[in-house]
Amino acid sequence: MSDRYARQVVLPHVGKAGQARLAAAHVLVIGAGGLGCPVLQYLAGAGIGRITVIDHDYVEESNLHRQPLYAMSDIGSFKAQAARAALLRLNPTITVEALAQRLTPANAAALVAGVDVVVDAADSLAVTYTVSDASLQLGRPLISASAVGLAGYVGGFCGGAPSYRAVFPDMPTRAASCSSAGVLGSMVGMIGSLQAQCVLQLLLDIAPSPLGRLLSFDAGRLAFGGFDFHGASEPEDDVLRFIDVGDVARGDLVIDLRSQDEAPISPLATALRFTPEHIDAFIDAHPPADRRVVLCCHSGVRAWRVGRQLQSRGYANLALATLAGIPA
Repeated sequence: MSDRYARQVVLPHVGKAGQARLAAAHVLVIGAGGLGCPVLQYLAGAGIGRITVIDHDYVEESNLHRQPLYAMSDIGSFKAQAARAALLRLNPTITVEALAQRLTPANAAALVAGVDVVVDAADSLAVTYTVSDASLQLGRPLISASAVGLAGYVGGFCGGAPSYRAVFPDMPTRAASCSSAGVLGSMVGMIGSLQAQCVLQLLLDIAPSPLGRLLSFDAGRLAFGGFDFHGASEPEDDVLRFIDVGDVARGDLVIDLRSQDEAPISPLATALRFTPEHIDAFIDAHPPADRRVVLCCHSGVRAWRVGRQLQSRGYANLALATLAGIPA
């Protein structure tokens, strides 16, 4: 073994056997942005043998203050591909697979099935619920995190612990993002580093396990918090799940919840157009029936909120879909 890992191999928690476990591990990292950059850097540096990174987005100059994996010369490149190049410069002894695409309900299970640990750094609640469902079904541990403004958290879900859905059965009414609420680069760096630490503790079997725990940090108070959620129960009824747009069936009743100003033309030709404020008009015209209702919006938050509203009015056959990145 080279000197590359000497400073961590000397740890009693690692040793040569632990380093061999890291070299044999395969980790899926969803998102190569503010959280994904520190996750990827520290996992690559630690010697994770195989890393798959999936991200559909491009490097922009506004990313650079919080995504130091990239340089000015990377602007315009796919983040996944730029990340792969940077990681292999850092550690050419590992294997990095770059997927310049979105994680969707159509590909989530296949991606999750082939790895040891899943890292959710996607900054998308629709992706979080989708990958949590897949991780729970396949028994894979999921390290999920979020950071916006001056606060963030990281939690260990599935893999024998409760899922994200068990801890957070409902989406928030509104979901802030880095672009809308802002964020300090140091904040996402800290939370992403905690994600990497959780992955390494799992793979090295360092106690306590991060599974079944959530750790939060509020920079506005300079305070850590968190809780244990081992006792959380998986929801059994009224579960709203995301489907891939390609899985919308001919017989579905599709509702595009975006306004005409936001999206003049829906990519789903048969979609009805009702904004959340006017959903009562849909209810009046289409009472509950066996026909599946598919609710669509940009991020999934509005679809979730309207889905809960329809459930309260007797609709049982519901599905959600996101339209981000899908051309009209």
